[in-house]
Amino acid sequence: MRYPPHILEEIRARLPASDIVGRRVRLKKAGREWRGLSPFNAEKTPSFYVNDQKQFYHCFSSGKHGDVFKFLMETEGLSFPEAVERLASEAGVVLPKPSAETERAEEQRKGALEVMELAAAYFEAQLKSQRGGAAREYLDRRALGEGVRRQFRLGYATSERYALRDHLAGKGVDKDLMLELGLLATSESQAVPFDKFRDRVIFPITDIRGRVVAFGGRAMQADAKAKYLNSPETPLFHKGRMLYNLNAARKAAHDRGTIIAVEGYVDVIAMTLAGHPETVAPLGTALTEDQLALLWRHGDEPILCFDGDKAGQKAAFRALDVALPMLEPGKSLRFAMLPQGQDPDDLLRSGGAGAIDAVLEGARPLVEMLWARESEAGPIDTPERRAGMARTLREAVSGIRDETVRRFYRDDIEDRLRGLSGGGGSARGERGNYRQGGQAGRSGSGEAFRRRPRPGDPPPSPRIDFKFSPLLSSATPPPQGSAFREREAMIVSSLLVHPELLGIEEEALSELELDNPDAQLLRGALLDRAADDTASDSEIMASRLERAGLTDAAARLAALVRPGDRWALDPHVDAARLETTLRQAVILHRKAGTLNSELRQAERALVDDPSEANFAWLCDVKERLAVIASADAEAEDPETDENSTL
Repeated sequence: MRYPPHILEEIRARLPASDIVGRRVRLKKAGREWRGLSPFNAEKTPSFYVNDQKQFYHCFSSGKHGDVFKFLMETEGLSFPEAVERLASEAGVVLPKPSAETERAEEQRKGALEVMELAAAYFEAQLKSQRGGAAREYLDRRALGEGVRRQFRLGYATSERYALRDHLAGKGVDKDLMLELGLLATSESQAVPFDKFRDRVIFPITDIRGRVVAFGGRAMQADAKAKYLNSPETPLFHKGRMLYNLNAARKAAHDRGTIIAVEGYVDVIAMTLAGHPETVAPLGTALTEDQLALLWRHGDEPILCFDGDKAGQKAAFRALDVALPMLEPGKSLRFAMLPQGQDPDDLLRSGGAGAIDAVLEGARPLVEMLWARESEAGPIDTPERRAGMARTLREAVSGIRDETVRRFYRDDIEDRLRGLSGGGGSARGERGNYRQGGQAGRSGSGEAFRRRPRPGDPPPSPRIDFKFSPLLSSATPPPQGSAFREREAMIVSSLLVHPELLGIEEEALSELELDNPDAQLLRGALLDRAADDTASDSEIMASRLERAGLTDAAARLAALVRPGDRWALDPHVDAARLETTLRQAVILHRKAGTLNSELRQAERALVDDPSEANFAWLCDVKERLAVIASADAEAEDPETDENSTL
């Protein structure tokens, strides 16, 4: 909910900042202000100040600054609405009531939450019943005893097709609501809704307030089609925007100053048992930008702890690619890779909590992970191979949006590459004269990452007189070009016609930048279908779109597909050809989005600092965009494709 400014001002006026902050920080009067030790950093000399007149706090050691709402958010992990509601209650300020429409929506949401709570209680009861015996034995073998089951509210879904449906119907829950909340499913062979979760250990998924909004299920049968199954997207559950166990983990994360992300539900439980309650997990997807933003709210350098196998390494590299563009000063990631073939649960049982602590203490900074990925991808024992690695690294670094962080990453990578060229590194990519770990990697000043001038370096880039509009640096970023819109229309529309290809493109689709609102809505429908464990084809996909009221959106999006790509909307098109075209389109689309973002940054950098270096950067980005534009033009040219028109 959005609160009027005068309400927030009234709360601040009734609650002096020193009273709120003083509950956590021992403050002493210092002139017109209050002073104390920072709650964010360990220090011996007070550098934390509170000013009641200006209604703010400022921490010189960490640079954090804000009002009483921000203080509760920073120190207790509350959301903004939660902080406002708590302080309004203390101040005796009545918050404005929502409109009739929002009240109806809130009532519907409360009803849906009550249904999910009923389902969670049912699954818990089934686990404790005679029918849950095999599930209890499985959990006992994994050292997940009664206390753990109670703490995480674990449950069991029986193998019966209508058990949950009939239980909830007996309590007056409408079948359509069960379908909407993802508790029931339908299939091509059976239109009558049946329980989505059957013969599975159930892990309730809660929102930031601890309310059950979805479920994850681990199959009891080894030959099950999907080992783990999550609820689909619902009005309560958006898997790319939530983290498993965040409600329970956020207090510990704030107390310890960090948060840990692992791969799965049982991994979270194992880490909690090992003494790390600040652990969360994505929900069946690769880490998304929204999930990364959530992690950064609870720690400046979250630790991503991945399994020690190829899948874990792949997940780490995907997270690296998501994080790179989003890096900001003071915001990064560390990567802790488990021993080969082990997950946190395996390691806890084999080596105890100490083994997990050792892995976490050895977490590597993001820049080290980026370097390792490229330098260990293959031999770099020739100039050509080292040049190829250098190009890949520079392209990755160029995607960092923050100019300051991008500059330091460039310096770091160039210094490492220079070490290779000078013979300071091995053929597998050692850092040359860079120090591994130690205090160099922890310097708060950034000195460890700054490239120092060397004999023979060219002089600094001179300033040159470019006449650019001063409005450029503050202008609203222009919308993506027509090629960008046409390409996203082609990708989403072709998957609607050929949903069988979702298994190939699901992950790429979930991470793709989409501008068109219709494309965004339809992507959600596609991802919901991908989350379903039942078979589907284009006719069933069309039926689902009709039920969701998205038929018109699909038609509008299909109309944007350029003539040269309309062959992809033919239901009888060659599947191999379409798969290849889709892969190429996704790669081009991702690169175009990144380069358009970098183009705006380069333009602003040139306005702020009109040097030859920034001008060269701008030219380089435009050249790379021209390559993509050329690829688009070639794809559109009917001379290049005899089947480009229907």
